[in-house]
Amino acid sequence: MAEEIEWWEFDSAEEFIDGVVGDLTFIIESALDARGQALVAFPGGNTPRPILEKLAEAPLRWKGVTIIPTDERLVPVSDPLSNVAMLAKIFLPKGARVLPLNSEAADYKLAGGAANARLQDLHWPPDLVWLGMGSDGHTASIFAGPDLDEALNPAKGVRAIGVRPDPLPPEAPVDRVTLTVPAIAAARTTMIVINGAEKQQVLEQAIEEGAKSAYPVGRVIDALTVPVDIYCLNG
Repeated sequence: MAEEIEWWEFDSAEEFIDGVVGDLTFIIESALDARGQALVAFPGGNTPRPILEKLAEAPLRWKGVTIIPTDERLVPVSDPLSNVAMLAKIFLPKGARVLPLNSEAADYKLAGGAANARLQDLHWPPDLVWLGMGSDGHTASIFAGPDLDEALNPAKGVRAIGVRPDPLPPEAPVDRVTLTVPAIAAARTTMIVINGAEKQQVLEQAIEEGAKSAYPVGRVIDALTVPVDIYCLNG
């Protein structure tokens, strides 16, 4: 289980965004000061977008920052479902390096292998992995289903795999690639950002159940060894 879990709850969207952005800025700035570069993994989706847009306004040395998605839908970059397209649109104009995980591989397993090979070239571990969570308790693209065990316990050194959620989520019924749990657990810092009482309830239950949880996020948090900050917008 994570050494320490700290909850930060917000009643207004503005305070929520400012709180997350403040901590993201501090983490990236600290990494740049300590190592001259920063590697961060950001999620896609609607909750992160306004936070990411505000973060991009921070006066950071973006040319030293490499951004990867925590996970990616296997769709063309032109598709609205593409996580890296959103990240690139926000951060490339700032001079950051945005590295895609998706590829033209024939199937999701091969796409996972290609993503893993790409990540082997990066300075590891990440300075930050920022996780979101679905109302079904998945995080990154670590879903319940046939690929869960491989995401939790991949071969040694594997940082990304391909996954096929079962059932496929109706809002994005496509295969994915995702960071593995050991890759996430290696991060120097970890944060979870969620929105709403329903997700908060799921997350609290998942944390309580730990390694035995039916919710993938509970299994992921159980594997972490650094403190975790959880930011929740009430509502």
